Amino acid sequence: MPVFLAPLTSALVALALDPEHAAHLAYISGVFGVLIGADILRLKTIAALGTPVAAIGGAGTFDGIFMTGLLPPISLIVKRQGWHAFTT
Repeated sequence: MPVFLAPLTSALVALALDPEHAAHLAYISGVFGVLIGADILRLKTIAALGTPVAAIGGAGTFDGIFMTGLLPPISLIVKRQGWHAFTT
C-alpha cells in the first residue's frame, strides 16, 4: 500500500464527515486503520510462519502511522483558511 494512501484517505473522509473535528477524526481513524489493516488482519499469516516469536508492525506500519500523524494538521489548515491557503 502506498505510504500516503491511508493518511490522505482518512483526512479527506474526516473533512467530509465532520469538518469541525476533522484533524482529530483523521488521526484516530488513520492510526487505527493502519494498525487493524496491517497487523490484526494479518495474524493468520504471522501464525503460518511457524516462528516462536513474531513482531508485528515494522517500517511499513510505522510509515503509515507516522504519515497519518503528520497529515491531519493539514486538514486543520484547510478548514480554517480554506483551499486558497495552498494556491496563493
